[in-house]
Amino acid sequence: MTSAAPRREGPVDGTGRELARPGSVRHSLIELALPAVLAEVLFGLVGGWPGAGAGAVLLTATGLLLALRVAGAGSGARTPRNRAWQMEAYEPGLGDWRWTVRQGLDPEGDTGPLRLRLQRLYAVRLTEVHGLDPWADGERVAELLGPRLWPWIDPSAPAPAGAFPAEVLRELVDRLDSL
Repeated sequence: MTSAAPRREGPVDGTGRELARPGSVRHSLIELALPAVLAEVLFGLVGGWPGAGAGAVLLTATGLLLALRVAGAGSGARTPRNRAWQMEAYEPGLGDWRWTVRQGLDPEGDTGPLRLRLQRLYAVRLTEVHGLDPWADGERVAELLGPRLWPWIDPSAPAPAGAFPAEVLRELVDRLDSL
């Protein structure tokens, strides 16, 4: 019984070894290694041992930051336009939403979680469809929503007193759907 040769997906050189595919991590490392080595030699020639040490620290820090960015760790920045942050770290289940809506409509309940989730949903939708940020473009967003709905999702103002009126919640959901 013979074993099959390993399947190669990238280009192969004259000896049969697989080359790094452009865009792969391996290819990126190969492309960045030569300039990094040349920069380190230059640091050493210009500054001696202290220059070489400083260059090694600088290149290591830059390499780590670049590796984090390539790996996607930089995508967790808390910016208003970051969809992951706007939609929370986990996907809320239907039970969570039912509890949140029930609490928001109850005069004795807490409207904070419902208001926060609606703000995040509106932020995502307004950013995707209109390129607006409710935190920065509040006046334009207020024009889009109107004076009746805007106070309920205005991130720069305190929440209106009392529970969400059911008709306002319906209008907010309908307006979100129509954006």
